[in-house]
This record gives sequence, C-alpha cells and structure tokens, in this order.
Amino acid sequence: MRIVVAMSGGVDSSVAAGLLAEAGHEVVGVSMQLYDNSSGFGTCCTIDDLHDARRVAAHLGFPHYIVNFESHFHRHVQQNFVAEYARGRTPIPCAHCNSEVKFSELLTRAGGYGASHLATGHYARITDDGDGRLHLRRGRDRAKDQSYFLFSLTQAQLAQALFPVGDLAKDDVRLAAARMGLDVAGKPDSQEICFVPDGDYAAFLERDTPALATTGAIVNQQGDTVGAHGGVHRFTIGQRKGLGLSAGVPLYVVNIDAGRQRVTVGPREALERTTFAVSRVNWIAGQAPSATVDADVQIRHRHQAAPARVRALDLGRAEVEFTTPQSAVTPGQAAVFYDGDEVLGGGWID
Repeated sequence: MRIVVAMSGGVDSSVAAGLLAEAGHEVVGVSMQLYDNSSGFGTCCTIDDLHDARRVAAHLGFPHYIVNFESHFHRHVQQNFVAEYARGRTPIPCAHCNSEVKFSELLTRAGGYGASHLATGHYARITDDGDGRLHLRRGRDRAKDQSYFLFSLTQAQLAQALFPVGDLAKDDVRLAAARMGLDVAGKPDSQEICFVPDGDYAAFLERDTPALATTGAIVNQQGDTVGAHGGVHRFTIGQRKGLGLSAGVPLYVVNIDAGRQRVTVGPREALERTTFAVSRVNWIAGQAPSATVDADVQIRHRHQAAPARVRALDLGRAEVEFTTPQSAVTPGQAAVFYDGDEVLGGGWID
C-alpha cells in the first residue's frame, strides 16, 4: 500500500521509512517546514534536517516532498506556547504539534498523495485485539516511549497511523540505519523544543510578547513578600533554581497567579497533591467510561505513572485522585491514563 512517512531528518523516521520500503510498501516521504529557516532558531526540522530527509529518500529510492506548515505551526503550537506561559501554565508544544499538526493536517495531506496511512518515527504501538477498536500502547523501549505525547489520537486517526519503530529499541534502530547505509545512523537526538534551541524560554517569550516581562511579588504561603520577579512566565510549578531567594530551607514554586503576577513558594511537601482536575479529555476508545476507572496516571513525560482513580465528568473533563500524593502537579501539562502499557486517554491539567 502507499504510505506517507513524516520525515524529520532524524534516525527514527528515516528507519521507519526504510522498514516500510523493505516490506514492499510504496513510500512517500514528506517533511514539514515549520518555520522560516532564515530565522536562526531551530534544532529539528531545520534546513539541514530537510536535506538529510531528502538524502535518505533518494538513497532508499522513494519520492520526497517538503510541505510548508509555517502558519499552521505558528497558530497551533507557538502561539499556544506563549499564551499558556502568560497564564502561568507550563505547556507541552510537542503534544500540540502531534495532535494539531502531524495527526491532523499532515494526515489530511496524506490523502492528497493517494496514501491510505501516515507513518511516523514515534516509539509507540497500535494493536488490534479483535474487540472492535484499536489500542494505543507504550513503545517496547520504555526509555524512549513517546505514547505520553499521543494521548489525543482518535480511533479514526489510529486506523490510519503506523509506528514502524515502536517494537524496537533505540540501539536496534541505529543498527538498522547502519545496515541500510543511512548517513543519519549516528545522528544525535534533538533534546530541546525545536523553536527554543538554546533552552532560554523566557527570552523567546519576551521577544514574542514584551509585556510578559512584568514584575511582581514572590510570596510565601502566608502571603508575605519574600522577593520579586521579572514575569510569571519565568516559573513553573516545582521549580527550585533561579528563584533568587535566600532561606533556611529549600523553597519551590507551589503556585502561579498570572492575574496578580504573584508567585508563591513553599517547602517541598507543599508540592504534593492527591486530587486535581483535567479538561479537554480524549478517551482512546472513543467514549468516556461510565464508571470510575483505576489507572496509572502520568503527569509529566519523565514522571513514573502512579496508581489513581479517574472519574469522567461532563464537558470533556475528568477528576483524578492519586492513591498516594504526587509532587508538582502542573497546570498545562498532560495527565495521561494507562492500563498497564495501554493508553486509555488523557487531558490537560487545570
């Protein structure tokens, strides 16, 4: 069958394309241009990455196209990134890129190439257990698992999605790239957000929206002012470094009030929470469960999913109650619900 492969120029998507070509599928490589490459920022989807993707396609013998998604990426990912920090929240641009660019816009474009499926280099798996629906599962390589970023996928999208490297370990992917003779076999993984390559989120945000650099108070849990800051966008729940405070005990950011430009700090134990609300919930099965479900809930990409009870509410909301308190439940991050290695669904922490 004809399959569009989203090619970033990295080793994972390159091997995904190679494996599909070796299996006899008609592969069409497509790379997304997400921003003006003359802008000077970017650590993935740069002009060099686009050239790497094109060279891989030429080496493996299938066509390659570049599609311009600059305006779409700016509207759905970058503007959301700025707006969330302005609200005192901590966004996940990679999750928004997956849901609102790759598996929305690019999946639609795949049909324009006459393709029935879209493949990516994500470390995740899709299974059909014969029960009338598709299941999204963690990648075999738990150290590289990316299912956390894919919780928003629907049954219709899963039916058209393929994750060829989901059953492989990262080392095996690199070995496969070397076997195929791909120049990207040893290419390092991108670690930063693509449009903030130096990791300086505050500087990026202030260039975009100078008004964010509004001073405010840092207060303790009793409301006493203990310091000052240069904008709430510089903080996230659980942050300890960069507070500029001198205290007898380590202090952490425990609350951000963007409306009053106030950052509250407290001891580590003040970060622990048991219950929180989630909105814009997507249930992979296609409908919310009628009863409270037991699940392991992951509240950050590197968080060890913890046992909880999840109760679906109306208007796409849910309430999560952990069995034991968890630290730094952060608004703007995703809460993803797992049953073993299966993704039940997830939403955005309020």
